[in-house]
Amino acid sequence: MLRARAVLSSRTLSRSYATASPPHALVFLEHRQGVLDSGSLSALTAAEQLGGKVTGLVVGASDHVQGVVEKAKKLKGLTSVLHSTSAQYTELLPETVSPLLEKLLSDNLFTHVVSSTSSFAKSLLPRVAAKLDAPAISDVTSVEHDSSSNSTTFTRPIYAGNAIATVRAPSSIPIKFFTVRSTAFAAAPSQDSAEADASSLEPVEVTDSPIQHISTTLTKSDRPDLGVASRVVSGGRALKNAETFASTLYPLADALGAAVGASRAAVDAGYADNSLQVGQTGKVVAPELYMAVGISGAIQHLAGMKDSKLIVAINKDPDAPIFQVADLGLVADLFEAVPELVQKIKP
Repeated sequence: MLRARAVLSSRTLSRSYATASPPHALVFLEHRQGVLDSGSLSALTAAEQLGGKVTGLVVGASDHVQGVVEKAKKLKGLTSVLHSTSAQYTELLPETVSPLLEKLLSDNLFTHVVSSTSSFAKSLLPRVAAKLDAPAISDVTSVEHDSSSNSTTFTRPIYAGNAIATVRAPSSIPIKFFTVRSTAFAAAPSQDSAEADASSLEPVEVTDSPIQHISTTLTKSDRPDLGVASRVVSGGRALKNAETFASTLYPLADALGAAVGASRAAVDAGYADNSLQVGQTGKVVAPELYMAVGISGAIQHLAGMKDSKLIVAINKDPDAPIFQVADLGLVADLFEAVPELVQKIKP
């Protein structure tokens, strides 16, 4: 695998005192309906590896925030928890949350701002980083802070995971923004014996936001969530149509207790919802078991699942690229192999 090195630079900021501070990371903790996002728990683990204090930030409507704060206070690695509630935070938008984060970073001595690589964070962190004239590093897979030089070194995949870039943010950058790939860090556990301090922040009201939230449509399923499932069964374009995709893959997923995923080709063809897409432009997963059914193994798809612990591929083409990363491969007609496999798995 290729490796590249880079050094970030930034114009000198007026808040130069932050360069001499020991690490103090601010982790943006995302949640939905009172449940902490698993990616945020991985971001907390990454922040803890910096070796300094870690503060969590929870933003949302008052009916959910208090419960989330109580759960966050018991997370391993958190030193303190900040929270802000407002009706405008009922549905988080970068335009309404960024003024709060910008004000918080201007008033405090945080050296790092960390979050998961979520859709919201990818809009929020670069926006605030640009306002503070600081660079933002995305999709980090490892982090190491050197206290002697006060610099932080990150690794992140580039070129669809075919190369790893090593990026060093020197001490001249007062605040370092980065998002983490959740599959690269374990989720921070809860500890009943520990409880971080919590304090509230006044919201920064935004009265002239150019963006308004209209509605949120969520895909509901009784199967495990694709992003955190320990078993995933994914299908590709070879499944012909949406009806065949469902009738072939769903019984196998149910027999294994697995989540269902899809390649981009299958999603673009309308076989599956885009929330099921696995790959460079979809979700990155690393389950204990990943089954690729009728997926050729384009480089963009491999970037989203090649860290899985056990990869099983079923494809009738013996030269399919998926077999190069698979731990177990079956060259067979999936329409014959999958039903037979379901019958053998069923009790």
